Amino acid sequence: MTDALAVLLDAVGYRSRAAGSVAEALRATREEPPDAALVDLTLPDGDGLDVVRTLAAEGRMPRAVVALTGRDDPETEARCLAAGCRAVLVKPVRPAVLVAGLREWLGA
Repeated sequence: MTDALAVLLDAVGYRSRAAGSVAEALRATREEPPDAALVDLTLPDGDGLDVVRTLAAEGRMPRAVVALTGRDDPETEARCLAAGCRAVLVKPVRPAVLVAGLREWLGA
């Protein structure tokens, strides 16, 4: 899914960078701070919210952080919002919904 999102975002004019783990995501955001972060809750080395919490603790939160999850329950949504996510999108995410959301959240 990471590659498909990158292709979609690049096609609509966003520059994207994919990371397949918490460690990769943190390294990527340190190299080049993003305007937005799409975080999957299920990563091989942890929870995508670990990325969000670390960015917040370091004072490096992107303007928009969006959680992507396969879980559609109030507890997961509350956990994501409490961690600092602006929105929670349940997979599979419709491309038009994601693009419209990014435009709104980033003011583009």
